[in-house]
Amino acid sequence: MITYFSSESVTEGHPDKVCDLISDAILDACLEGDPHSRVACETAITNDYVLIFGEITTRAKVDFAKIARETIRKIGYGDKGSGFDLETARIDVRIKGQSEDIAQGVDRVEQNVLGAGDQGLMFGYATDETKEYMPLPIALSHRIARRLSDVRKHKVIEGLGPDGKTQVTVAYEDGRPSFIDNVVLSTQHHDDVDLDALKTRIVHDVIDPVLSDYDTTKTTYQINPTGRFVIGGPDGDAGMTGRKIIVDTYGGYARHGGGAFSGKDSTKVDRSAAYMARYLAKNVVAAGLAKSCEIQLAYAIGLTEPVSINIDTFNTGVIPSDVLRRFIIEHFDLTPKGMIDRLGLRRPLFAQTACYGHFGREEKEFTWERLDSVELFEQLGYNDRSE
Repeated sequence: MITYFSSESVTEGHPDKVCDLISDAILDACLEGDPHSRVACETAITNDYVLIFGEITTRAKVDFAKIARETIRKIGYGDKGSGFDLETARIDVRIKGQSEDIAQGVDRVEQNVLGAGDQGLMFGYATDETKEYMPLPIALSHRIARRLSDVRKHKVIEGLGPDGKTQVTVAYEDGRPSFIDNVVLSTQHHDDVDLDALKTRIVHDVIDPVLSDYDTTKTTYQINPTGRFVIGGPDGDAGMTGRKIIVDTYGGYARHGGGAFSGKDSTKVDRSAAYMARYLAKNVVAAGLAKSCEIQLAYAIGLTEPVSINIDTFNTGVIPSDVLRRFIIEHFDLTPKGMIDRLGLRRPLFAQTACYGHFGREEKEFTWERLDSVELFEQLGYNDRSE
């Protein structure tokens, strides 16, 4: 039986990703000056206008507007006609401190504990179908989106703009990837670009190098299906922080708790618990205890321990899920402080997470991608089989 699954990604020039990048760059600036900053930073963007708002309590001195301008220019915008004109742009800042009601639940210094910054549920997922332990559709979508950005920046293809989207449909046979069914790619371009030539170059220089190890004999390519994509970025569409949460995680292949990541410090379990759940699921799969694993953590605001933990290995596990659950509770500190300390989440590392997914990345700063608990989990599998 053949089934089909699609996932999408976007480049850093997409308006929503511009906002994620600004919010996470502000978070990094706060953490650089004060590792214990409390940050919940939102950004909205449209034609030559940026609104930075939210709640931030920090001892760091941060120039919010300057960070926004530097981020926008680094992405590739800034000039009139590019999608955002920094010369005429207005940037408003509406930042206030963290609510005292929230702070009293998070910081209980006299008890030396750190409570969760909000209630909520978070998911982590891993599968053995790719080297990244990610579902193939989102892994390929990210690889193509990142390559699209690279060929623009290095001028491999002339006349590209920063805004772009990718989408990959993978055909599965008996639950395993079989062939690439469809690839959709839309890229912003200059007005004088030859569209037929552009489509040929996109397939040759962007898509083919990424898909060289996969069966593309049946693949349909949709390149700039509307035909023209000159008006892009914030000039073509408004953007906001946190509107690409499925792109940020597993492309819809696994569940998402609903909370966004960008602009939030790691006392917000939306971020830290999602990272920790991914870390645990990836190490479980890498240890051979399951072919795929999804872990849900849930928290109540102000409390330290998760209120629930659920593990699903989709009938691929070699040990019962309840045994794995007890093992994780025994060996891993799932309090906000425990997760922050284990993964080193007080460092200014988050701007680089904002684009091309928070998971399945090889950068050393992505500590939740480490496989340093594989041997511990392998011991569990060995002990279980020996009984």
